[in-house]
Order: sequence, then C-alpha cells, then structure tokens
Amino acid sequence: MSSLNRIQLIGRLGQDPEIQRFESGAIKAKFSVATNYSYSTPDGQKIEETEWHNVVMWYKLAEIAEKFLKKGSQVYIEGKLKTRSWEDTQTNTKKYITEIEVRDFSGLTMLDTRNSGNQGGQVGSVSAAVNAEIQEGEDLPF
Repeated sequence: MSSLNRIQLIGRLGQDPEIQRFESGAIKAKFSVATNYSYSTPDGQKIEETEWHNVVMWYKLAEIAEKFLKKGSQVYIEGKLKTRSWEDTQTNTKKYITEIEVRDFSGLTMLDTRNSGNQGGQVGSVSAAVNAEIQEGEDLPF
C-alpha cells in the first residue's frame, strides 16, 4: 500500500511573505498561516485556539505570493508536510521545523476579494490572479 502526505488549510497569513532570492535563480517565499478552532467547555465557557503553520513556496509560486499575499490575507493552502533540521551553532543543539511545502498552483487559492478595477472583486486560484494580470496588460509573474 502506498502512503499519502497531504495537508489542507484555510487560514489567514500572520505576516507578509518573506522572500529569499538565491544566486541560482531560485526564489523562496515563507510565511505563517493561522487556523482557528473554537469549542465550549461543559460549563459553557467558549474557548478559541489558534494554531500556526509554516508555509513554503518556491519559484513561480513564490513570485505570486510576493505579489498578491499580505498579512491578513485569507488563503486555502494544500501541500505536503516536510520536516527539516539544522545545527544551531550558538547553542550547539539540533533544531527542527515542520513546514507545509506547496508544490503546484492548485495548492494556493486566494480567498479574499480583491478590487481589480475590472470586475469589482475576485476570489480565486492562482490562475484567476494570473488571468487578471493578463487582462490588465501586466507582465506575467513567470
């Protein structure tokens, strides 16, 4: 039997994407997404919890994230969980981080309405954002 490594989230960005450009030409965008969960205790007290998720996108997706995503943007994210480690030289300890790696365009859908001037508002996938750019005559992000 094969395995499955897929995560789906709907949440809001905790900060603008942090963009890194490498000498090789690669571009990386990383940001956090908050998801909320609320429930009531047996005594009727409402509890709300926020979970933070680290998201990473590369290349063309990173360019789109840089251009369209901002702190507070609501997004649908689909990707795979990836854990990496590194040695912290200051404390001489091994550190770990688990991230959601978005690997293709279907893994990012912008859920906020966006005033594009030509349609009033738009909710949609990366392809909808790219189509809006074509209609506005701007250069494609890839």
